[in-house]
Amino acid sequence: MGRVEGKVAFVTGAARGQGRSHAVRLAEEGADIIAVDVCHDIETIGYPMACPEDLDETARLIEKTGQRVVIAQADVREAAQLRTALESGLAEFGKLDIVVAQAGVAGMKGQPPLQAWCDVINTNLVGTINAIQVALPHLGEGASIIATGSTAALMDTAKKDNPGADPGGMAYVHSKRAIATYVHDLATELAPLGIRANVIHPTNTNTPMLQSEPMYRSFRPDLESPTRADAEPVFGVQQAMRIPFVEPEDISNAVLWLASDEARYVTGVQLRVDAGGYLKWYDYSK
Repeated sequence: MGRVEGKVAFVTGAARGQGRSHAVRLAEEGADIIAVDVCHDIETIGYPMACPEDLDETARLIEKTGQRVVIAQADVREAAQLRTALESGLAEFGKLDIVVAQAGVAGMKGQPPLQAWCDVINTNLVGTINAIQVALPHLGEGASIIATGSTAALMDTAKKDNPGADPGGMAYVHSKRAIATYVHDLATELAPLGIRANVIHPTNTNTPMLQSEPMYRSFRPDLESPTRADAEPVFGVQQAMRIPFVEPEDISNAVLWLASDEARYVTGVQLRVDAGGYLKWYDYSK
């Protein structure tokens, strides 16, 4: 039996990157998947979003595992769209056991800056809350909620000497900090019901969000048009281990563990998958 055999997972941002990786990993271990993604660009975000064909490819990869999948194009900023998407999956599968609120964007260098702030907050924070809250009425004892934070949420940004030192970038940091607080408090309320809620904080992850022109410029502000080759050596500033980034599968393995009964008594946790990045920011002895 797989580690989540017979369970049903609702995954947002599932068309590519971490979301696709999480959905496929859960399917490999026996879960049926309700996979949603916005599948269109957001004007202030300086890199392309996933497209409908990407979501179709996620479905193909899930079906290749032998599991069932329902896909839907839905914008996490709109709770009504998420509710409709979830209900289509519930009509097919009849229950819900796992929520993976993964959808998110990085607004570094977004224009106009204050609209970039709004789009990031609405996608990352409001979108995560929407995904969880449309799912809550359908969750019972043993269910697991997993939200995606970021090690950026744990950084000291007071001096603004970080790659996200602009409104879209700071919205990313703020949204991930707020997610951490929201899930912590929600976990407290859900614990008596036997429902768990946790946050995973990834470091740089090798996805289209990281491998994008705005991110390269954020890490190499000294260059007018930095390339991946220019930026990649600087990506290592985020980690204590000598790597530029982790792979989506590294995060998916943590998602799988939190979704499984192996973590049945793990709740309210802020789980860092950061190659030691937190160690570079804080002295435990203080």
